[in-house]
Amino acid sequence: MKEKCWNDPNPKEWKAEELSQGRIIDYKAFNFVDGEGVRNSLYVSGCLFHCKGCYNAATWSFKAGVPYTQELEEQIMTDLAQPYVQGLTLLGGEPFLNTGILIPLIRRIRQELPEKDIWSWTGYTWEEMLLETPDKLEMLSLIDILVDGRFDIKKKNLMLQFRGSSNQRIIDVQKSLAAERVVIWEKLNDGDHSFEQVSRDHLI
Repeated sequence: MKEKCWNDPNPKEWKAEELSQGRIIDYKAFNFVDGEGVRNSLYVSGCLFHCKGCYNAATWSFKAGVPYTQELEEQIMTDLAQPYVQGLTLLGGEPFLNTGILIPLIRRIRQELPEKDIWSWTGYTWEEMLLETPDKLEMLSLIDILVDGRFDIKKKNLMLQFRGSSNQRIIDVQKSLAAERVVIWEKLNDGDHSFEQVSRDHLI
């Protein structure tokens, strides 16, 4: 039996309403790296997964960054409305531990800009998410693409598309919910060769 790790939460153990401080680390408009097409990316504050080798450990504290404001939301909506922008990406930190600020934003996008898609990264696996709190399930139901799972430095591969380690998946959320099983994004296109990144301490 697999030994439980401190950063493997029990179902419904981590609650956004108890953890989130309603803060963000950064907002980056018009980028090409956080999903398909031209995207606007919102990096929220706070994560309890603390994956070894995380490229964004500065986002772990829920008190880091600045408060999410209505002014920022208006800027996000303005930027998202540009015809060349495909959608919004939610990263962090852990987006699903910041549902209090993200669900209202997503609902607004769905109402005002329904043609835009929404991607989110999460440390939760799809299977874990289905056992989670109602707010996390609501947010899941409102997005298009989920990149799931904790970053595993032992499985780091530079040739993977939009993710850092081979355990992570790019999931078509709406198709998966309809099929009641994981459906991988149909445009998945990893590199032809695997270049695993193994740190020195894993060679000892």
